[in-house]
Amino acid sequence: MVKESVDMIIEGGKAGLTPQMGQKFGPLGINVQAILNDVNKKTENFKGIKVPVKIHVETSDKSYEIEVGSPPTSELIKKENELEKGSGTPNSLKAGYLSIEQVIKIAKMKKDSLLVYNLKSAVKNVVGSCVSVGILIEGKEPKEIMNMINNGDFDEMINNEISDMNSDKKKAVEKEVKRIKDNYKKVMKETADRKAAEAAAAPATPEAAAPVTAKKEEKKDNKKDVKKK
Repeated sequence: MVKESVDMIIEGGKAGLTPQMGQKFGPLGINVQAILNDVNKKTENFKGIKVPVKIHVETSDKSYEIEVGSPPTSELIKKENELEKGSGTPNSLKAGYLSIEQVIKIAKMKKDSLLVYNLKSAVKNVVGSCVSVGILIEGKEPKEIMNMINNGDFDEMINNEISDMNSDKKKAVEKEVKRIKDNYKKVMKETADRKAAEAAAAPATPEAAAPVTAKKEEKKDNKKDVKKK
């Protein structure tokens, strides 16, 4: 069996015809647009995120297979909160906030690439990643949410794959995200300003003072030489 393959990096849900696809798949007489439509369906949950995609076409019967790669879970969490990076001190300073619907959304994105058997396990994987990034979920610590999941508190939402919030909850979540992010930026700025002030007030190190001392010694030697003369 002979296969023609194409590797692509696309924005989720926005795959388009590339010269490589035309060159490899065109002579096979295959419906390239149908492939692109399937790629977009498979990547629609990655909107706004670049994802790797591999397309394999069997030349004999024109069947095809689509492999969609996935960014790390932490990157999807940060993307959901529009964060460049997570908190450096996640236990004491939070960088973002997610609703359980957003956690389920990310879990659905990652499920196929994780070594899990069901969506609930994928949700728990996402919750675990929120710990290191410094993210609150439903206003609670991820570990508390994990206990709630284990107790079945979110089973109905997970089983029904509910990943969209109603308008009222969306507004409340957006408000909470802004509050946490504003506080995070404030604390980070205060920390940076404090460190800069401490550095400016710190005494010179022996290494920094060494050149000055050397110059003083040099002057003393010069004075001795003048007296000898």
